[in-house]
Amino acid sequence: MNNLFGKKSICLGILLALILIGTGCGKKDEALEAYKTGMSEFYDTLETLDGSINAIDPESEGSKEELLGYIDQMNEAYQKMGQLEVPPSFSGITDISLEAAEYMQKAAECYHLAYDGEFDESNEELASQYYERANNRAMVILQVLHGEVPSGEGVSVTTEDAFQLSTVDSGTE
Repeated sequence: MNNLFGKKSICLGILLALILIGTGCGKKDEALEAYKTGMSEFYDTLETLDGSINAIDPESEGSKEELLGYIDQMNEAYQKMGQLEVPPSFSGITDISLEAAEYMQKAAECYHLAYDGEFDESNEELASQYYERANNRAMVILQVLHGEVPSGEGVSVTTEDAFQLSTVDSGTE
């Protein structure tokens, strides 16, 4: 009977330890929460700016300036996103975040070269390529945050174990 009580005590101890580890003793991962909030704001901003850009009447006077204003706002959003502290559970996307911000910076510069003053088609094409690269990286980050294995042209994923990918629950707590 003593032996049985000892086994129950060990099992309860292990169960309690697993619960405490799983819940983090009730503490939230502040770095993860801050990152989730920052990324949510980033994607909301991109969605708003995308709608604004698509609503521009290309025939209207001032459409170039309006477009460049939205591109500058998008660049600011990317730069802010690139400065977010990536939590350790998502450390694999740190470089991707920085690349996205760099590509958006180059896209904004080239769009200005293309539309400020005389139209320059080669800078517009270059800007478009940088813009696409920035957005592709933003999509890879979004896939990782949703627990998906990133996919797309030029995307390769290397892990030691398929279960190493961490996810961020898209619901609120």
